Amino acid sequence: MCAKVKYGIWNVQEPEMSAVNALVQAGYAPLAAMVLASRGLTDREQAHKYLACDEPLLDPFLMTDMDKAVRRVRQALDRGETIAVFGDYDVDGITATCLLTDFLRRRGASCVSYIPGRLEEGYGLNDIALRQLAAQGVRLVVTVDCGITAVSEARLCRELGMDLVITDHHECKDTLPQAAAVVDPHRPDGGYPHKNLSGVGVAFKLAAAIHGDQSRILEDYADLVCLGTVADVMPLQTENRTFVTRGLQSLSHTRRPGLAALMAESGCDTAHLSVSSIGFTLAPRINAAGRMGQIDLAVELFLTQDPQRASQLARQLCELNRQRQAVESEIYQQALSMLPQGQPPEAIVLADESWHQGVVGIVASRIAEEFACPAFLICLDGDHGKASSRSHGGFNLFASLTALSPLLESYGGHELAAGFTISRENIPEFRRQMCALAAGYFNDDVPRTALDIDCSIPPELMTIPNIASLSVLEPCGNGCPKPVFMMKNLTIERVSMVGGGRHMRLRLRQGRHCLGAICFSATAETFSIQPGDVVDAAFTPQINEFRGDRTVQMNIIDIRPSCSAPCSPACSGYHALREDRLTAALASQLLPDRATLAMIWRYLAAAAAPSVRESPLCLCRKIVRQTSKPLSLGQLLTALDIFRDAGLLQVQRQHKDILIHLTPGPGKADLNKSQTMLRLTRALHSGREDAPEAPPNATATKES
Repeated sequence: MCAKVKYGIWNVQEPEMSAVNALVQAGYAPLAAMVLASRGLTDREQAHKYLACDEPLLDPFLMTDMDKAVRRVRQALDRGETIAVFGDYDVDGITATCLLTDFLRRRGASCVSYIPGRLEEGYGLNDIALRQLAAQGVRLVVTVDCGITAVSEARLCRELGMDLVITDHHECKDTLPQAAAVVDPHRPDGGYPHKNLSGVGVAFKLAAAIHGDQSRILEDYADLVCLGTVADVMPLQTENRTFVTRGLQSLSHTRRPGLAALMAESGCDTAHLSVSSIGFTLAPRINAAGRMGQIDLAVELFLTQDPQRASQLARQLCELNRQRQAVESEIYQQALSMLPQGQPPEAIVLADESWHQGVVGIVASRIAEEFACPAFLICLDGDHGKASSRSHGGFNLFASLTALSPLLESYGGHELAAGFTISRENIPEFRRQMCALAAGYFNDDVPRTALDIDCSIPPELMTIPNIASLSVLEPCGNGCPKPVFMMKNLTIERVSMVGGGRHMRLRLRQGRHCLGAICFSATAETFSIQPGDVVDAAFTPQINEFRGDRTVQMNIIDIRPSCSAPCSPACSGYHALREDRLTAALASQLLPDRATLAMIWRYLAAAAAPSVRESPLCLCRKIVRQTSKPLSLGQLLTALDIFRDAGLLQVQRQHKDILIHLTPGPGKADLNKSQTMLRLTRALHSGREDAPEAPPNATATKES
């Protein structure tokens, strides 16, 4: 069988051994040195700068308008004006709201916090909220994690007699809101060198600028800045590494009763807190408040000083998260039951009246990953629907929604995640056109997903000391990812299921080395593998502890068939052939000789029973593995077209796979008369007068 590769391309780096040796001499363990060298770090100084977690923080006043923001907030403090901190309902927005609210209240401010309801109001400033705040006597609104595109809302603030200070970290549009201050590191006229601060990071900078002692403010709020930075997947570089490192230390002995209670209730080990602890344990529970329409619970959790109340809130958030998981599972099962029978669609567009708007985005992400295509889930309400969508394989959601905007009432987002509203009657046409767009995108056989791998390693490097040495890379996350390694030519000895059948455990062998591996949320059917297969594995290493026993384990990311010869995913020449823009150089790369045609035909003839269904790249790797002969994806697809022209087989696209069915016919076919072969030889002839008309004796038979 052939593993169904999750990533079409594995970008495997090859570290320079001179750099590895230099880093080992500088004190880094061999495996850590290989990772650092693979990432382009060649000496101790570069490695230290990359990994540094104690870099001095930059002056907040380097941000454009920070001086104006500080002046206006201080003025409000001096005058005793009521200030509203207006945030967002995700972890970044909640922590930013609570940080600035707590900071201002400590300085004696009359300060209220406002986070719009995800389901009722949606993201960002809105008219109803601003009128409500004005009626409460608010004279200054300070946004956190939102506001950079609020041009009309800024105008309304002025009409209502309120000043507006915007702090945000999202990309700016051509027109900035007219406000007392607009603080955003992405401002085109800004001088702040670090563009990748989170929303809570910018809020921290404002508090630090008002206070004047940045170190003191970090001491007070590192835990909140860390939570928002990690949850919003900011690159863990420069200042963000300092924020997260200090924040993890602060979280381990936090003075906030709410955070202490949440960690205890969710089972966080405070002695071993990590970025993963935040991403997989704390952040989902905090986000559950916004997703399930009870955002006030999360805000109160961060601001309360009452340990008993903190425990109650933590229990409620954990219960909300369980409810969110149950709702998510129900929507997921409903969505699966609604998928069309037979081959999966090129894009999944589903709608239902009962779905929860706060949860469908998670389900869309899961479905997009599972079915390897963009997914659009629409929550219907009367004649209209509100949708969340997630991409796959680089399919640009925002561009596709723009192309179909005549069918939409509104839309927004970016390439990988987007939302829109749509009339119920337009959904069928939207589905048809979106599937057509996706089909055009995915139908060119280009592998659309890529996995970056630090390096290939032999099994003898998989030791506990070597893996423990990788802790020097922490904190790991976006911008400084966990190391990913590849190991080649592993024989699958055993496959078993654990975790109630949800996860796959493998026993892999290379020579005398035997390794245990775990693959989460996968089965043998998912990867289409079985004992005896020889595979390459991409994985992150980990030390598994069970009943006091420490062992090395591979956390599998992807599996593919091993190849004993080059197998290139390149198929640009094949696209040129299909689009009638073939050059002599490209034709020479594609034109298969007799041996190549025979090799491919023999494989298909032996495997077809009665047909072969594979992803094109998987089929290519499988042929190379069996024959030990080099082959590119473009050459394989060209050969299939030649056989099809000669009436030897039929090729049908089925989602990301191709279905090949051998057809009955004469025992021998003249491949020289194939239209594909003739086009190739004509292109060669146009570039070289002495080019052959076709490979000699280009024939194939059922018995070849």
